[in-house]
Amino acid sequence: MSEKITDRQKNYTLFVLVLVFTSSHVDRQIMGILGQPIKESLLISDTQLGLLTGIMFAVFYATLGMPMAMWADRRNRRNLISFSVFLWSGMTALCGAAANFTQLLLLRIGVGVGEAGSNPPSHSIIADLYPKEQRATAMAVFGTGINWGILIGFLVGGWINEWYGWRTAFVVVGLPGILIAVLVRFTLTEPPRGYADAQGEKPPVVTPPPFWTVVKFMAANRVLRNIVAAGALIAFTGYASVIWVPIYLVRIHGMGTGEVGSYLALFIGVGGAIGIYLGGRLADFLSAKHGEQWLPWVVAIVSIAGLPFLYLCFTAAAQTGALWAYALPAALGTVYVAPGFALIQNQTPTEMRSVAAAINLFITNIIGLGLGPFTVGFFSDVFTPAYGVDGLRYGLMTTLVVIIWGAFHYYRAGSLLKHSK
Repeated sequence: MSEKITDRQKNYTLFVLVLVFTSSHVDRQIMGILGQPIKESLLISDTQLGLLTGIMFAVFYATLGMPMAMWADRRNRRNLISFSVFLWSGMTALCGAAANFTQLLLLRIGVGVGEAGSNPPSHSIIADLYPKEQRATAMAVFGTGINWGILIGFLVGGWINEWYGWRTAFVVVGLPGILIAVLVRFTLTEPPRGYADAQGEKPPVVTPPPFWTVVKFMAANRVLRNIVAAGALIAFTGYASVIWVPIYLVRIHGMGTGEVGSYLALFIGVGGAIGIYLGGRLADFLSAKHGEQWLPWVVAIVSIAGLPFLYLCFTAAAQTGALWAYALPAALGTVYVAPGFALIQNQTPTEMRSVAAAINLFITNIIGLGLGPFTVGFFSDVFTPAYGVDGLRYGLMTTLVVIIWGAFHYYRAGSLLKHSK
């Protein structure tokens, strides 16, 4: 028998990992609320802004996630997470000293390098602590870090920018992460691998397989193929919206960064955290009662439900209409995270979990985080000569069709799960 892990220990570990995930999204998403003042200060184009917030960050974040995950499947995951938090927090604080586009780009790449070592080992630890029937809820709690990060980043970043400037905002949100890194290193205990799946018995000793073995396993699994594709496509619009909607509200509707940050902290931070948690609970409930196919089906339904409201937001003539049309999509925008993360872990053997999570995150971040914000910035520059500042509206609307595509893959994954029983 392995030593029993108490519920208190599980919950504390999950709490600290939520803090870690929150810190990563504070540092990642603050570019949304600071985008317009950075553009005006450094005299950069929307395409360059898309590079800062999207593809260059994502390439390094996603690519380095692979070797980090392989390391995590073989070594101490806690220590890797601690080092990663320390690195990205320091790089975020240094962004405040950037004198030009190139310097800021290099520092944002540094943030991406740091964040690469956090998510795969976090997913693996959670899967080791919580059994399959509780995993979507646990992943939902973990996923609220996205929303708390946006809440803090937008609220603090928006008002600090108005009072002291965007450079100070980077320093203020970056430095607390160093304390979180210390907390991880000295208070978390590494759980035995496969603990939850062994149901309290001594977990079997497993040897992590080669990287390409995991790739072949995922490529051969039709459910995993559809879940990975769906998550990447929904993330495309999600990341694009989180970065560009604040800029859209500042640029086109004349709002201040503090005001925008306050509203979006409420909509995405509080509303989104409630949405992702309830979505995870609902997915766990329906999958336990009616079958695992409801994990992806819940996300498909939620994704389509938010689509018309995004259209209304991007085309609204009045500030009030744009704001309140965005409230529902903001609350539902991260519901896909928990069921998707849980399904990746459920469909993958214990010894492959960190690498499988990294492969999923690689594809999600290249397509979602990388191409989403960049695509909006690119098309905004394309449409601006003809439509002026409204070019950003059309840049945002290019992302909407991708939601339907992603919802189809979630529906397909659910159908495959249903017929595999």
